[in-house]
Amino acid sequence: MSTLTIAAAQSLSLAGDLPGNIARHCRFIEAAAEQGVELLVFPELSLTGYEGQDAAALAIDPQDAVLRPLRDLARELKVTAVVGMPIRLEGSVSVLIGALVLGADGSLGVYSKQHLHTGEDLVFAPGSGGPTLNIGEQVVALAVCADFSHSSHALAAAGQGAGLYAAGVLISEKGYAADTTILQGYARQHSMAVLMANHGGLTGGWQSAGRSCIWSEDGSLIVAALGTGDLLVVAQRNKGVWQGRVVPVTQA
Repeated sequence: MSTLTIAAAQSLSLAGDLPGNIARHCRFIEAAAEQGVELLVFPELSLTGYEGQDAAALAIDPQDAVLRPLRDLARELKVTAVVGMPIRLEGSVSVLIGALVLGADGSLGVYSKQHLHTGEDLVFAPGSGGPTLNIGEQVVALAVCADFSHSSHALAAAGQGAGLYAAGVLISEKGYAADTTILQGYARQHSMAVLMANHGGLTGGWQSAGRSCIWSEDGSLIVAALGTGDLLVVAQRNKGVWQGRVVPVTQA
């Protein structure tokens, strides 16, 4: 089993400030590269914050040049980054909750959230998911928040051969215990590592619990943030053994 280094980017988002959040994401990608991270996963709607009322105005085509600084940096530093953004696909007026895969090879992948929370359907349309990723020898399946509340979603990921289930989320303190129990259960049930990247603080009127974490294939907790704030939650597997660390990310 090859070495693998992954990280949850527990980031604070500036409300509706795409340029400001791109700059913050660049710093996370730089910090991840310093830690040898191959796959970096950001929270749901990380590039805008969870700002439903502004999502339609903020939505972009995934190929929009505004993402070029992030795509170029990911390619330059050889970090595949999964970033959250409201998107519109070509030829459609629907706004989707996107997880955009900025490949270390310069490629662009698109995952769209399939299952919406109550109230999200007032702004967003359900998406169609997306393909698995290959990070070295590791098959990775993506999820965005409410997707993981449907056991069929994780089951489908396992059926596609995923060894890592990576979810960008917004989870408050109230929902944290139940949601992390579900995610840890998927690790045990499907023998796949599970990564949860939560927001680092208040966004869209919701106070995130932070405490992003990563579980191993047997459901053991590898590493977890202790609270909120801008943090990298890093897990490295070497010869089948996982080790974890939490690294503060200082913004310029």
